Amino acid sequence: MSELHKGSCLCGNVHFETRGPLRGVVYCHCSQCRKQSGHHYAATNVQDDCIDISGQENISWYEASEFARRGFCKHCGSVLFWKHNDLDYISVMAGAFDNPTNLKGDIHIFVADKGDYYEIDDGLPQYEKSSSGIVVAPPKH
Repeated sequence: MSELHKGSCLCGNVHFETRGPLRGVVYCHCSQCRKQSGHHYAATNVQDDCIDISGQENISWYEASEFARRGFCKHCGSVLFWKHNDLDYISVMAGAFDNPTNLKGDIHIFVADKGDYYEIDDGLPQYEKSSSGIVVAPPKH
């Protein structure tokens, strides 16, 4: 996927535009993602130099661990980003993009931590913690 993609938060105070390839959607079922979003994360990612964000003053960053932070709109609460401190890409919540996205699901991670109220039955690979290709941060203690 190498086209231009645009998105925003619910209230429109934060807008973003990505250029270049987007990773397939990773579904994260860890307790941090569940507690922040109310379900699980569905995120793609893009290189830092391939995203333009307007309204950055409206983003609150929560340091979920010493390795990563989570960005959300401080007005409407929309969960937008996950950013590892040491990597040159940012995860963007798939639901924040305007349609059409042409995104496809890739994998499920931290399925051992998923909520007990749903099943994962889409046939995508599932990992108890993370896969070797997905960098995540250890939970905050």
